[in-house]
Amino acid sequence: MSSDAGLEAPADGRPIQVLITGGTGYVGGRLLLRLLERGERVRVLVRDLERAKARGWSDDVELVQGDLLDVDSLRAALEGIDVAYYLVHSMCARDDFAEVDRQAAHNFVEAGQQLKQVIYLGGIAPASSSAFDSSEHLSSRNEVGEILRAGLPTTELRAGPVIGGGSASFEMVRYLTERLPAMVAPRWILNEVQPVSVRDALSYLMAVKGRTDAFGIIDIGTEPLTFKQMMERYAEVRGLPRLIVPVPVLAPRLAALWVGFVTPIPNCLAVPLVEGVVHPVLGDTRRARSLFPEIEPISYRKAVELALQKTDAGEVVTRWSIAGGAPDSGVRLVDEEGVVREVRTQVVDASPESLFRAFSSLGGERGWRVWNWAWVARGVLDQLVGGPGLRRGRRDPDVLYPGEALDFWRVEEYRPHSLLRLRAEMKVPGRAWLQFEAIPEEGGTRLVQTAFFAPTGFFGWLYWYGIYPFHALIFSDMVKAVARDAEALELDPKR
Repeated sequence: MSSDAGLEAPADGRPIQVLITGGTGYVGGRLLLRLLERGERVRVLVRDLERAKARGWSDDVELVQGDLLDVDSLRAALEGIDVAYYLVHSMCARDDFAEVDRQAAHNFVEAGQQLKQVIYLGGIAPASSSAFDSSEHLSSRNEVGEILRAGLPTTELRAGPVIGGGSASFEMVRYLTERLPAMVAPRWILNEVQPVSVRDALSYLMAVKGRTDAFGIIDIGTEPLTFKQMMERYAEVRGLPRLIVPVPVLAPRLAALWVGFVTPIPNCLAVPLVEGVVHPVLGDTRRARSLFPEIEPISYRKAVELALQKTDAGEVVTRWSIAGGAPDSGVRLVDEEGVVREVRTQVVDASPESLFRAFSSLGGERGWRVWNWAWVARGVLDQLVGGPGLRRGRRDPDVLYPGEALDFWRVEEYRPHSLLRLRAEMKVPGRAWLQFEAIPEEGGTRLVQTAFFAPTGFFGWLYWYGIYPFHALIFSDMVKAVARDAEALELDPKR
């Protein structure tokens, strides 16, 4: 980078300080980690200070409580800041999200007159003006960019569908392709859009910081694809045969409601996602290539492969860790990012040591505490289809080691007095884990039992929801049985 293309250092010699709005969001959370890795001083604007303190990065940043709709709180948050990332949208917050985002942008301009650069991640503007009429979401995102550019020195990166594990665009492709072996889709899925991997989006967000020659609009993305091609390439990566037949029917609003029904994506996100592909949305990436030749956008297929790595064995359950976020009691069923979590929890009148002993001694000759005939039947069925069944048992009745077999499970993580995670090796249409946690609490220990399942294709989802009624009985009874065992061990440790 040439010296005349960068921001001047502050007169007092201090490092340029960065503010992130939307730091707890999908892109913002990843961006701040990259900034911290580079040694940047980062301040994060949050509305709920206590919730933000629970994030793993909270001790490494400066947290400041404020609201984009409160100008005075923005002035305090922006004090001493040179560069600000504007990464917020209000789609699911309120029905009048466009008005909320408009006011928030005006407030930011009013409070941030000393800023040397604002970096905003918006959406690629469609060539057809009628597209803005059919998509309030696209119109609002572009209006926010116009407000920021008019009032502050702004770099507006415009992106199409962001592809990464957990991004709304990728999750829509994932769920539609996984769950529907054949689908009739509206003809506008043949319109081209310009996806971008989340890794490349982050690289651009980092690269534009401090670049005065990057002010204005910069379109980013990889090769154009139709939404149909995006689903087909996802299916190829997953090895799933899929039939997609475009037909000249199905209005965008109705299609969005269908997406909300078939997938766990809420309608407040499904509607703008669908509206975003009703018209061709292609950008001109020549300026991005000219300013940042070192960034070579990866292909959509490669982005899908990288996103799917998050559901590989060993990564999926650590990403969706339940510690500190379990329900107070009862059952919670969560279906997101291609993984279903079935969480059960109960406070036990026992120490973490006793509770850990209770759940880490499951299996083998002692069995699984409840519904043992069902476990035996499942083991026999597994053997009939070529799986290990229950014949492997366990090496020791009390102690386990990571990597060893336990009936038709494999011990993936064994952390004395706190956690046991088992990976299923029985034959199932997907990947499955069973995890137990002992979390100390005042007056006892919280037992958190989580069943994870990452299904493969339509039959994986069918299998999971088909056996859910059995899980509801067996796993609920197992939590109660483990709790009773732990309380008995607390009274008589020699048992």
